[in-house]
Amino acid sequence: MSTTALISVSDKIGILDFARFLTEHDVRILSSGGTARALQEAGIAVTEVSEYTGSPEMMGGRVKTLHPKIHGGILARRDNPDDMREAQENGIGLIDMVIVNLYPFQETIAREGVAFEEAIEQIDIGGPTLIRSAAKNHSSVAVITSPQQYETIMREMEGKTSVSPETRRNLALAAFEHTAHYDEAISQWLRAELGKPELLDLHYEKVSSLRYGENPHQKAAFFRNPENHDSNVTNAKVLHGKELSFNNLVDANSALELVKEFIPPAVVFMKHNNPCGVAQAPTIEAAFENSFMVDMQSAFGSVVALNRPLTRKIAEYINEQKIFIEVIICPRFEPDALELLLKRKNLRLLETGELSLDRDRRDIKKIAGGILVQSANTYTVTEADLKVVSKKVPTEQEIRAMLFANIVCKHVMSNAVVFAKAADGEECTVTGVGAGQMSRVDAVWIAAHKGGKNIPGSVMASDAFFPFSDGVEEAAKAGATAIISPGGSIRDDEVIETADRLGLAMVFSGIRLFRH
Repeated sequence: MSTTALISVSDKIGILDFARFLTEHDVRILSSGGTARALQEAGIAVTEVSEYTGSPEMMGGRVKTLHPKIHGGILARRDNPDDMREAQENGIGLIDMVIVNLYPFQETIAREGVAFEEAIEQIDIGGPTLIRSAAKNHSSVAVITSPQQYETIMREMEGKTSVSPETRRNLALAAFEHTAHYDEAISQWLRAELGKPELLDLHYEKVSSLRYGENPHQKAAFFRNPENHDSNVTNAKVLHGKELSFNNLVDANSALELVKEFIPPAVVFMKHNNPCGVAQAPTIEAAFENSFMVDMQSAFGSVVALNRPLTRKIAEYINEQKIFIEVIICPRFEPDALELLLKRKNLRLLETGELSLDRDRRDIKKIAGGILVQSANTYTVTEADLKVVSKKVPTEQEIRAMLFANIVCKHVMSNAVVFAKAADGEECTVTGVGAGQMSRVDAVWIAAHKGGKNIPGSVMASDAFFPFSDGVEEAAKAGATAIISPGGSIRDDEVIETADRLGLAMVFSGIRLFRH
């Protein structure tokens, strides 16, 4: 029995080689429009759809494959005598393979200033219909929707004229997902154009089941967005260690997203979704040691993120200090460092490749019966944002320390307070963290208590304004020299007056940094 393939593609990458392969395997090709011309110009034998159906392309190409001889040939059930009889009576030949990809609608609407009418013309009608017909009848028809699938098909068809039932089922699944995403893009665009409420459809594929969730009695699984290509925990390569837990993934994500914020070499120790050690330094080795020394007790069982490759010197330091770490995530492990760390049986090692910070990503939080969506908090406060409100003007070193502490504060659960110091050059180190408190003055007290003798001479960052002056008083008592906060309290005058009375420098950034 001869095999027939219908080819109609907008994305013509690889199609000539694929079509040649099909003809070499005695597959007859039907095609239309620009695809047919491209194949003919390449010397590939093609029967045009209009010739096959006896019906010309119409309405500027809007109508060309919507014909019973096409869809009957695709949808006819080979094991149904009535279908096969009707096909024969109506001169309908069977089509065994459909190679279709769709008009570039998403690329069109992504262009700045694209006209409504131009976008409308890029809504494919015949393509999705062909895809859905073929996918529905996948028991007999292979549907191919991406150039990335050509190689797989060619490997499987060597010496044959068809692909396996399992492959056809997998291709059908990919086809229905493809048309679903296409329709979603059109509906989202039309909603925006017509001012309708946005409809948010989320598509995630399961990576793995997890042993349990936040607690052993909770079931859990790990899903990823297949359209996500950023350098992050989801895309990281696991090099070593036992299975990642729910909490490992949460902490690794938080640690990595924080360390990405720094340009100099930096290291973050993360525990229970709060940083317990953060440092940047001229070298990654110095940053690692400084970060660990912030709170060695809390660093026990932590997740560590680096924004530079992990070196042998760091691996030796981890072993010498007998640091118990759950997960290390970084751009790369140097080979001799990896050799040392692989000896630690349960240590999970994750490699991300070169780091990048996606400033356009969304942040999604689940509530019962719904979700909350916001743009991610990727704004970085700079010196240009700062307004000195105290009589005392902060030194250049204090400003560097405040900007550093402010970045860390953004990644601490609210109410959040962070103490930090800056040394010469790029070196900055956290000296105390107060996280997740209902009262801001308690957050200051906890951060000062955790930092102990390291707090005097530090600056302090607060993720929101001070509702009362007691937080400033507590900071001064601990030995802070300067404070950065967003400002905006009805008692700002009182807070500033307290800073002046206690000899503190104070700046307002105007940017609140809540993390709930």
